Amino acid sequence: MRILFLDQSSQLGGAELCLADIATHFQSLESGSTPQNAVTQTSDQSLVAVFTEGDFPEYLRQRQILVKILADQSLQVQKNSGIGAGLRSLNRLIPMILSVTQLAKDYDLIYANTQKALVVGAIASLLSQRPLVYHLHDIVSSEHFSAINRRIIVTLANQAALIIANSMASRDAFIAAGGKGDRTHIVYNGFHPEVYSKSLSNTHLIDQQVRQHFHCDNAFIIGHFSRLSP
Repeated sequence: MRILFLDQSSQLGGAELCLADIATHFQSLESGSTPQNAVTQTSDQSLVAVFTEGDFPEYLRQRQILVKILADQSLQVQKNSGIGAGLRSLNRLIPMILSVTQLAKDYDLIYANTQKALVVGAIASLLSQRPLVYHLHDIVSSEHFSAINRRIIVTLANQAALIIANSMASRDAFIAAGGKGDRTHIVYNGFHPEVYSKSLSNTHLIDQQVRQHFHCDNAFIIGHFSRLSP
């Protein structure tokens, strides 16, 4: 299956790292080898289309993932933006939609990984007659999105053949906002255990190093970690 992945961000965030793992997996299936051996494009390979150049596209290239940059400037629309910001971005949005529509004709489905990618992907899906998959990474609520953006997300996502939510919280918030629960499924983000096996085997040494660094030999230490990315 050839997939056209879409992502708005040029930076490396959690959603982008997740997409990189998915694209790497599909490329290994398509090439019949490890991704590092698949360095030339064929008609059977998937593609990651990113709105603008940056750290994320470069990260994908280092993994030998096929990348296409859609524009030289990002869309100036934020999570809390109103309808005015969207209208002012139409001159950049429309060419991007047309480009993705043309690209999609060579692929089996469109996979939108972010909200702005959903806007482009949903319209391109309609025009190209390709099914849409939306990967929901955020809590769709008034705390994070403006009313107009929540309505746009829900309306367009409900047109997708499948909606992937990365947690029960994101799924429940999406449904509460009007999303269709019958096509929304939870798929938790995975990880490679071998990456952590070395650390797990050296927990005593790591504990000593942490205590020495923070000068707390006898204290009870709690680690509370949020978003970790470059």
